[in-house]
Amino acid sequence: MTEQSSENLLIRKKAMDYLSRREHSYQELITKLGKKNFNPSLVNVELGKLIEDGLLSDRRFTESFIRSRKNQGKGPLRIRSELSIRGVASQLIDDGIQEVKQEEWTQLAVEVLEKKLGNDSELDYHKQLKLMRFLSTRGFNKQQVKSAINYCLENLSSD
Repeated sequence: MTEQSSENLLIRKKAMDYLSRREHSYQELITKLGKKNFNPSLVNVELGKLIEDGLLSDRRFTESFIRSRKNQGKGPLRIRSELSIRGVASQLIDDGIQEVKQEEWTQLAVEVLEKKLGNDSELDYHKQLKLMRFLSTRGFNKQQVKSAINYCLENLSSD
C-alpha cells in the first residue's frame, strides 16, 4: 500500500467516524480533518467519494440540523445563521427552512414563550419587552414574536 493510499484510507475512516456520531456538513468535515493535518487535496478527494457513496450529504445535514434546533426551541433566523456558519449553501438553507410552515414557527415561538413564562400570569409592558428580546435572540422574526406575545396576552387575560 502506498503512502498516499494509506492516508486516503485514514481520511475516510476518520470522516466516517465523525459521520457515525452525527450528520456533518461538507465544510465541517473539511475543518475537522484539516486539524488532523491531512493533505487538503486528499481530504477533498475522499469527501467527494463519501458524497458519491451517499454517506455525506449537506441536504441531509441541513434537515437533521433544523429538526434538532427546532426541538431546542430555536427559530428560523438563528438556525439560518448557524447553518451558514457551518458552510451550508444558502439555497439549501432556504429550502430547509421553507419546508417548515410559517404557522409551525409561530407555534414554536408560542411554546417557547409559554415554557419561559411557566406559571407567571403577569405580562406587563417591561416583561413583554424582555420576552420579545428573548424570542428574538432565539431566532424568531418580528411577526413570529408579535404573534406569540399576542397569543399569550389573549390567553393570560382570559384565564
